[in-house]
Amino acid sequence: MPIPSSLPTLIAGLVLLAFPAMAGCNDPPAPGVEWRRCLLDASDLAAADLSGAQLRDASFQRATLARARMAGVEAVEARFVSADLSGVDLAGAILRNADFTRANLQGAKLTGADLRRATLFRADLTDADLSGANLAGANMAGALLGGARWTDGRRVCAAGSVGNCQ
Repeated sequence: MPIPSSLPTLIAGLVLLAFPAMAGCNDPPAPGVEWRRCLLDASDLAAADLSGAQLRDASFQRATLARARMAGVEAVEARFVSADLSGVDLAGAILRNADFTRANLQGAKLTGADLRRATLFRADLTDADLSGANLAGANMAGALLGGARWTDGRRVCAAGSVGNCQ
């Protein structure tokens, strides 16, 4: 019995449905971009719109992400060591086990962010908004918290707060 001529097209369509396209590490910044396991160290992504991006296990060490829009990103186990994230919008972001060691998060919007078991060692969170953020198990040792709005959404950390909100 002959194979219908439409069968290869049908099979190709099913394969596309089963396996979503993955963006490459060299793709330009855009909402929803998939940069999983990408090395983007020292990249200049200032003011980029990465809303809803998939950044699991990606590395942004010493990268510039100042004023970037990163609301709703999924960045589990991502590395932002010594990165400039000042004024970044990470509202609702999933940042479990992410490493923000010595990162600049001054004025960052982290409202509703999932920062469970994240490393914020010596990070600068001055004037950041942590309203509704989940910091369970996070390493906050040496983190600068002066002027930060705490997780309860009401308390503002006193000037000179280091490691915990005073």
